[in-house]
Amino acid sequence: MRNSNQNPLERPISEIIKQRLEDDGKNYFANDNIHSHIKPGELDLLQKEVEGKLQGVLESLVINTTRDHNTKETAKRVAKMYCREVFSGRYSRPPRVTDFPNAKNLDQIYTVGPISIRSCCSHHMAPIMGKCWVGVKPSKRVIGISKFNRLTDWVFSRPHIQEEAVMILADEIEKFIKPKGLIVIVKADHYCMKWRGVKEPDCQMATSVVRGEFRDKPHMKQEFMNLVGL
Repeated sequence: MRNSNQNPLERPISEIIKQRLEDDGKNYFANDNIHSHIKPGELDLLQKEVEGKLQGVLESLVINTTRDHNTKETAKRVAKMYCREVFSGRYSRPPRVTDFPNAKNLDQIYTVGPISIRSCCSHHMAPIMGKCWVGVKPSKRVIGISKFNRLTDWVFSRPHIQEEAVMILADEIEKFIKPKGLIVIVKADHYCMKWRGVKEPDCQMATSVVRGEFRDKPHMKQEFMNLVGL
């Protein structure tokens, strides 16, 4: 008899989604967004599949989730956390970003930050927590400043290595506004270093992407650094 919690499809939903991606020649790396290959209702099935596999992990760790009141529904909670929260940037569509004409022809730098980032190391699945600053020399279009926060959260809510995450974020910003210059700086604590391994409590990682006039004109980069206090 089929378990009432079992996926009613013959194949696991993860295999069906993978097949779609492979048929379209798409990657499904940890930091990729795959929302366009997930049909309505399938994320619920994926979350249920993840829950079942996490339950197996807990059992392999010799944790008695049947009698331990602290871990009785841990697999369910963690599956929801991964699919709906900390990895939501993999499974959700991009945030809606409305752009506007640069009506006054602003040709000065504007900055946004610090923006909180919450991510996860794709090597150890340990948290990455930090701050992001963005500097823009606008061209013909601009976006509302809150959209930088939304894009940052969407990009970083995936397993990452920080060097790639900052590049993905810069690409997304450029896609919307095609600025004359763009700079993105991220400083973050990596709990794969603080919590395990070398267990270094105070070490941070800083990464930057510098494009357009910020790269070509060093005084502009310095102006940005002065504005944000870095």
